[in-house]
Amino acid sequence: MPWPGPAYGSVMPRLVLDDLYRIAVPSDPRLRPDGGAVAYTLTTADRDSDENRAEIWLAVPGAEPRRLAVGSMPRWSPDGRLLAFLRPVDGCAQIHLLPMEGGEPRRLTSAPLGAGVPVWSPDGTRIAYGGPHGELDLNAPVVADTLEYKADGTGLLRGLTAHLFVADVATGETVQVTEGGFHAGEPSWSPDGRRLAFVASMAPDRDLVVESAVYAVDATGPTPGQPERLTGPDVICTGAWWLGDGDGDGDGGRDRLMVAGLREAIGHTRLYTLGPGGLAEVVTGLDRNVMIGAPGYPGAVPAMLGDDLLFCARDQGRTHLYRLPADWPTGGPTDKLTAGPTGGPVEKIVDGDFTVSGMSAAAGRVAWIASSPVSAGDVYLDGEPLTQHTLPDVDLFTPRPRTFTAPDGTTIEGFVLRDETRTGPGPLLLDVHGGPHNAWSPAFDGAHLYHQRLAAGGWTVLLVNPRASDGYGEDFYTATVGAWGLADEQDFLAAVDDLITDNVADPDRLAVAGYSYGGYMACWLSTRTDRFKAAIPGGCVSDLASMAGTSDLGSLIKAYECRGDLQAQSPISQVARVTTPTLLLHGDADDRCPVGQAEQWFAALREQGVPVRLVRYPDASHLFLLNGRPSHRYDFNERIITWLEQWVAASPS
Repeated sequence: MPWPGPAYGSVMPRLVLDDLYRIAVPSDPRLRPDGGAVAYTLTTADRDSDENRAEIWLAVPGAEPRRLAVGSMPRWSPDGRLLAFLRPVDGCAQIHLLPMEGGEPRRLTSAPLGAGVPVWSPDGTRIAYGGPHGELDLNAPVVADTLEYKADGTGLLRGLTAHLFVADVATGETVQVTEGGFHAGEPSWSPDGRRLAFVASMAPDRDLVVESAVYAVDATGPTPGQPERLTGPDVICTGAWWLGDGDGDGDGGRDRLMVAGLREAIGHTRLYTLGPGGLAEVVTGLDRNVMIGAPGYPGAVPAMLGDDLLFCARDQGRTHLYRLPADWPTGGPTDKLTAGPTGGPVEKIVDGDFTVSGMSAAAGRVAWIASSPVSAGDVYLDGEPLTQHTLPDVDLFTPRPRTFTAPDGTTIEGFVLRDETRTGPGPLLLDVHGGPHNAWSPAFDGAHLYHQRLAAGGWTVLLVNPRASDGYGEDFYTATVGAWGLADEQDFLAAVDDLITDNVADPDRLAVAGYSYGGYMACWLSTRTDRFKAAIPGGCVSDLASMAGTSDLGSLIKAYECRGDLQAQSPISQVARVTTPTLLLHGDADDRCPVGQAEQWFAALREQGVPVRLVRYPDASHLFLLNGRPSHRYDFNERIITWLEQWVAASPS
């Protein structure tokens, strides 16, 4: 249940942009092995340092949450006496150990380039982690033989690879477990504590094809071992976990390896079990995408609750937590899991307008973090809220779900955010999400604060989940493959027309914005119609051909996502039609949609005499809107409001 709203008759202020510095977002909940407490990361924006501050907090039923330490990624030891977590030291994350019976944290690792998320061995004597490996010389030439030489958020890799390490908890002595010219994913311990499972792509042409498999490597030797490949080419693996005692989050060790993967490069993620008979798909009864969690893509790693399987999937933009009752006998499974003992649907634990962004299970209990229309996230234990972190003294506008019908008869869902006490048509902002396989949800959005500010100023904000959005089935998810702009344009314009017909939107006061794929669509729609009085593409894509050669995933996007005629799908091919005043917002260190995409659009509009402004955020990656400098995120929101006020009249002329 959401936190209650204001008392009858009370008046609370509306959100302002300065509330960016008061929003506290919890993440990564970890239930203590005895099920009695939840450790989690709480992130806030610090105005003075202009940095995002991460702290470890502890929530216990019946008590106020309390701060434990500066850091992130808390992980309980199997006996619950130590809490491992990451804390930066001289700019690099290192693993620290906090004794829960009292005392100061002890630094465990001294990894030259930093350590990744700590993963306890089943007996609690060792911690595995991933981290960069190699010699880093910032002045040396960068030599590339493959397209895999840079990554958004990291920049030029300079020959570094990600590998696995194991540290002794008592001594801190560390050994490297994997080596070679590949990147090892996060490790998971086998229940006997002898091996680590991880996902990696080791194909020689992995920069040109989507390929990834599960590997296991011996973790007991003094030197790196030879990984054993456990899966074949039929599934593109994205995660692997031994569920139960091996990861500290389950009930009872079970020698089962759970795998997340895709059948095709573009499609739903599914769950599989890996046993002596190979991969067996977990039958959930859902035509929905399993969400294992990533920045901007809320979800959680699967876990066991007794004999039941817990996992997250996205439904109509909202990420829910599901429980699949299943029989997990001793020994390797050879049969696919069924959706309950009678073949019925899985049981939805979290319903309504929640979006789950983290989950953990232990001792027959389950903890999760969920956002809602009144919260950017709170911690729940067995469905009961333990925290209240998000702006309890601010009155938030609530996005209302609404369906639209595209010209070809396809039903499209969206959300409308506005002050419902206002009457008559007003200005409307169509805001397009990224991905394109992401989705808007009705949960409070701490990144797009301008939505709330515009609603307070009389605007209607229209959030459409067009074809390619997640949460509406796999056919819907893949509907724009090879047809960006061509298959989805109608979905947006039909929704706008509906709101005009309903006397909500003024046809003379329309604007369009979006980020990433949303930035692409803001450019695309500007070439297709002059109905929008202002356009704001953020992190945009304007030329798919040049992006294919400059993005860190450009070749894969070209081959799998936009296969077909790139020119026909590129806004730049029709830029001569654009007359809309345009504000471009872009991170200077964006390697996913490189800043040249914005530069091309900016130059073309400037040469045509179209009012245009380009704003570049120094050292900002593609995800800076989520995790970049607070001052940049504040400026991003403020500039959007200012541009709309300048080019779209607040009231009819």
